[in-house]
Amino acid sequence: MNVTVEKQDVEIDGMPIRYLAAGEGSPVVLLHGAGDNALDWRWVMPALAAGHRVYAQDLPGSPDSARPAADYSPAFFERFVAAFVDALDIGRATLVGNSLGGLIALRLALSEPERAGALVLVDSAGLGRAVNLAFTSVNVPGLGEAALPFWRTPVGAYQRAWGRTALLFADPLRAVPHEWLAEQRRLALSPGYLEAHLTVLRALVDPGGQREVLVDQLPHLKIPTLVVWGARDRVFPRSQAKEVVAQLPEGSLSLVPECGHMPHVECPDHFLAALDNFLGERGRR
Repeated sequence: MNVTVEKQDVEIDGMPIRYLAAGEGSPVVLLHGAGDNALDWRWVMPALAAGHRVYAQDLPGSPDSARPAADYSPAFFERFVAAFVDALDIGRATLVGNSLGGLIALRLALSEPERAGALVLVDSAGLGRAVNLAFTSVNVPGLGEAALPFWRTPVGAYQRAWGRTALLFADPLRAVPHEWLAEQRRLALSPGYLEAHLTVLRALVDPGGQREVLVDQLPHLKIPTLVVWGARDRVFPRSQAKEVVAQLPEGSLSLVPECGHMPHVECPDHFLAALDNFLGERGRR
């Protein structure tokens, strides 16, 4: 597929931000999860760009974007994405978000519905209190800070990357791309990244689970919404996906078999098939 994905830079509210862009057509904005960056979308971006203008930015806190002294709350990221869309004059777009990115996209679609023509929630945060206990442990005082010096070493960065695969992938030994592991090691070794990631997680999760749950607001969402969920997601239970679709006026569910928390990385063919069908239906309306 002859599609060029270009790396670009833009300044948003005084913050230098790296983003990827490719293709022509109706705009699609891709939002990554906590602890990751725009390169998570590399396995699906060229195919999406064959029929759309696709954007994927490194959210603040990522090593190749600004790491401001901020609370890194969902509200902070929502304001940032709105400013990003305005700065690039993207206009009304399909918002596609994974995990934290899904919560950001959902918040923006609810608060400023004129910005979103459609919504794709990929194993999204904000759809229930339940979350893997590995994430609630970030609230234990001093625990995260104690691990940072080791994770910043080459050996620690390697172990951290593999530890994340056990949470995020259904079959780590088979399905984790080497490029994803290499990028996770690079991220951990980047100055300031681990501290920012810890702040993001603490803004998302308290000792009882996810801080922000928006299920009661879903009936107000008047745009086509696709929920894509890995059937073996270990971060959020798949029951959240089914409950959410029942609340959406124009909702549909694509459950990806034998897949974990990141279908666009672990099962890109299934992910693309679900999006192609969803976006194609919108185009035929």
